[in-house]
Amino acid sequence: MPRTIWSGAISFGLVTVPIHVVSATEDHSIHFHRVHLEDMARVRTRKVCELEDREVATSEIGKGYELSKTQVIPISDEELRDLPLPTAKAIEIVAFMPWESIDPIRIGDGYYLTPDGQVAAKPYKLLRQALERSSRVAVARYAWSGRERLGLLRVRGEAIVLHAMRWPDEIRDPSSLLPPPVELTDEEIDGALALMDTMTRDDLDSPEFRDAYTEAVAELIEAKREHREPPVAPELAAESGQLVDLMAALQQSVSKAKESRGENAEHADVHEMPKKRATKKQPAKKTTAKKTARKPRKSA
Repeated sequence: MPRTIWSGAISFGLVTVPIHVVSATEDHSIHFHRVHLEDMARVRTRKVCELEDREVATSEIGKGYELSKTQVIPISDEELRDLPLPTAKAIEIVAFMPWESIDPIRIGDGYYLTPDGQVAAKPYKLLRQALERSSRVAVARYAWSGRERLGLLRVRGEAIVLHAMRWPDEIRDPSSLLPPPVELTDEEIDGALALMDTMTRDDLDSPEFRDAYTEAVAELIEAKREHREPPVAPELAAESGQLVDLMAALQQSVSKAKESRGENAEHADVHEMPKKRATKKQPAKKTTAKKTARKPRKSA
């Protein structure tokens, strides 16, 4: 059973749902220690006071906000905990929205919300079923780790999931990162759509969706433990340095995708289209992102 990260309540109008928050994900990555290579002893980070030049205990360490190089304001955990925030011990639902209207770039880590005792069972189920039948998600505010956050509540199976969300002013404008204007033909666009069709999946349960890097690291560790040579990485084909014909690349990609799925790839024409010929190129449609005025976030 995962440990409780936070306890409080969901505030849903005048309805209160006591809940515990537990992590919805697990980290299966392989982690390493820092070691002294000469004798394999652990190398640890020590907390040293810069003025006294000595290691300090955890009980001597606190938070401080640097106003200037000569003035630091101490802030205790108790002061942060006692801030006059309505969201200090509650996940306060402020709006309901269609799931499709949420930009995925704003969605962060997920946590399961579990009802806190029998008294929470009925309002918890009420909120879960209301979310499910409405096909909406709830947008909420809550305070964790010294800051107020924006969150999203959705249904997953029989559980309610809380996703951390980024505030609007935390999302960078990508306009300066976009490539220069280019032109595409209808054949090239249809070719890309054909490749997408061959790569379409209904779920992510296929064996191809696995953490190959972690598996390779585990095999490397096992090989070194058994004092044998680790697996050799396959050699990558050398790049020719020449520009690749886009239509030819799409045709080959469709063929390889079909072969990987055991389909007949002898005729991998893109939507039965004729071979590439000189055509009048159409300018690519320009898409403009809607700009919204950013309001400064009020600090607590």
